[in-house]
Amino acid sequence: MENRQTPESRSDAVLLQRARDGEEDAFVALYERLKGGIFRYAFYMTNSKTAAEEVMQEVFVALLKEGNRYRADRGDVGAFAFGIAKNIVRRIERREYVYQALPADDALEHQSGNLVSHSESVAGPAIRNQLAERVQAAIASLPEHYRQVVVLCDLCELPYEAAASRLQCAVGTIRSRLNRAHALLGQKLSPLRSRHSDLEATGTEGCLI
Repeated sequence: MENRQTPESRSDAVLLQRARDGEEDAFVALYERLKGGIFRYAFYMTNSKTAAEEVMQEVFVALLKEGNRYRADRGDVGAFAFGIAKNIVRRIERREYVYQALPADDALEHQSGNLVSHSESVAGPAIRNQLAERVQAAIASLPEHYRQVVVLCDLCELPYEAAASRLQCAVGTIRSRLNRAHALLGQKLSPLRSRHSDLEATGTEGCLI
């Protein structure tokens, strides 16, 4: 029976309805399921922990107030919440938040590693940190439709199908935009590659001075 199910065993759609009906446990369960993805997306899009926390808070308030607009035939609850988050992020970006360096994150480090060769990435912590910061800045400078796919596919590690659902476009479009975004990032980071190569030519000790 549905009413004997624990909140954790219910679908997101059921949790949303129960949360809107005032069931606190349902809201907590839905929050725990969605908060990580929403926070990471907002974090990478705004380069601000404060902004990401604001987005997350506003998304869940909006889910309670506007959850009646959710339609299962248009996607899952996660996609619905993402649509809300995307609009809030755009509004926040218009405030021109001051650039902040993101804390260390495995996804960002992995993305950095994809953009340089192994030999370029072993010159020491200082260069790795510099590279991560440059990758972060390069991603932030991409046009929004390219930045979206990099954040969703590379940093939030969503499958192409899930990214396509959230951006309401075809999987082929996701692949095309991601390829173009990677090309643009390669161009933006090419000066850094050259500097790393010059440093390597002097030996590891020279890289650490």
